[in-house]
Amino acid sequence: MGRPDPEEGQLPAPVKPPDGGWGWIVLLGCFVITGFSYAFPKAVSVYFKELMKDFHVGYSDTAWISSIMLAMLYGTGPVCSIMVNQFGCRPVMLIGGLLASAGMILASFTTNIIELYLTAGVLTGLGMALNFQPSLIMLGTYFDKRRPLANGLAAAGSPVFLSSLSPLGQVLLEKFGWRGGFLIMGGLLLNCCTCGAVMRPLDMGMKRKMGKAQDKYEAKEMLPIGGKSEEGISTTDGTKKGKKAKKKPKKGKKLLDFSIFSNRGFIIYTISKFILVLGLFVPPILLVNYAKDTGVPDTEAAFLLSIIGFIDIFARPACGMVAGLKWVRPHVAYLFSFSMLFNGLTDICSARASNYTGLVIFCVFFGISYGMVGALQFEVLMAIVGSQKFSSAIGLVLLIEAFAVLIGPPSAGRLVDALKNYEVIFYLAGSEVVLSALFLGVASYCCLNRGKKEPPPENNPTAGGGSDTEEAESDVQEAEEHSSDNHQPAHSTDNAVAVANEEANHVAEEQRGEGGGCPAGDGEVLARDGCNPDQMVERDSF
Repeated sequence: MGRPDPEEGQLPAPVKPPDGGWGWIVLLGCFVITGFSYAFPKAVSVYFKELMKDFHVGYSDTAWISSIMLAMLYGTGPVCSIMVNQFGCRPVMLIGGLLASAGMILASFTTNIIELYLTAGVLTGLGMALNFQPSLIMLGTYFDKRRPLANGLAAAGSPVFLSSLSPLGQVLLEKFGWRGGFLIMGGLLLNCCTCGAVMRPLDMGMKRKMGKAQDKYEAKEMLPIGGKSEEGISTTDGTKKGKKAKKKPKKGKKLLDFSIFSNRGFIIYTISKFILVLGLFVPPILLVNYAKDTGVPDTEAAFLLSIIGFIDIFARPACGMVAGLKWVRPHVAYLFSFSMLFNGLTDICSARASNYTGLVIFCVFFGISYGMVGALQFEVLMAIVGSQKFSSAIGLVLLIEAFAVLIGPPSAGRLVDALKNYEVIFYLAGSEVVLSALFLGVASYCCLNRGKKEPPPENNPTAGGGSDTEEAESDVQEAEEHSSDNHQPAHSTDNAVAVANEEANHVAEEQRGEGGGCPAGDGEVLARDGCNPDQMVERDSF
């Protein structure tokens, strides 16, 4: 009642997250999706040399394949938000898995580099984008108290898949060539459809439990009454259906909610993330070439990225556990600011590293700080806007980040070509990350703390969910008004139905006295004992 039906193309209304149960399966699916989304564009680079030989192109031409994938992953954020708000997470992810797989399969039959851009770049990139964003939305739906840990575990999919997909791609290239490798990679991407299939909308499971509990109660209380009571039930149900039919035309959910720009916390987060992305990805991109220029052998230089990935695997879940502590979670934005500051100072302090030992130390600290940033970035956004507006928020944030991704690393590469000096690039990248950290910390302390001094509105549960709760409360009140209008004269004259009415009310009063009833105005779908506003209406209507 008062909740959009996911089958009618709208997102589920606020439901209390279970923080476990089927949520662990959702977390596993999000782990796989995150791994494919972030690691796949980098893992494809093992095929670049063969592509350069077959298509007679340069390294920069083949590198556009990974760039287009990342551009689609970030730049199509608003499109993903609109599709999720319109059709739900599960259908969008199923379509995305098919597109990602089809892109790599078609890429195995291409004859020029342009066709690769359209298939492996655009089609596969779009498919992964349609999987990545809905998986994060579903993760925030299923977890609340354990959400920081869940985000940290899901983010660990990126380094795990990067450390496995790259060696796998090299093996496939040696045995089957790049065309066979692309074909098998396309088959692996079909696992995204499996991950999408397990993304069950939370309110559908709750409605099933509600229906079963309600059927059991009605079977116990109403069956002994006789045929006339069943007639009364059908009469009341018919009246309720008529009321619902009149009430059904409601204002639909916005396809893209721009009202989040009125949230000062969201504005601060978006600006700091834009500055962060300008310098965050520059050091790992230039690290291998920097090590080679300092005289480090090729194999040892490549091993530096493996060190970052190995540290990253453990840093993300550990940071998620720390962020979930009771005394840390209210200040998670400051923890995120500290992680960015840690990352930026690591870049600055290691800019003059001139030997392999210094670079290894840099990789250890960079892996820790990079993992902290990866584990906290979406947790902070969820905490700022709430789960109901997260689908629109993440789409707009990713779109803004797309511009920073297209500006930061290419600009750093041009500076390297012009200055022939990596030290300046590390100083510049570290300064950008430090600036983003200081902006987030100072702006959050000054602006948001000033807003907290104002008296908070009454009955305001979580950020971003106030309007939905008020709507649910108004629906319960309307249902109670409908129930008072549904008393029929036939019920007052029928002794059997009158006795049933008294017995049902007596049972309801006893349950209220024991704490099992539903408090008036409660906006949750189910109370602890399985009671819901619809049940109360049906009992009072006889």
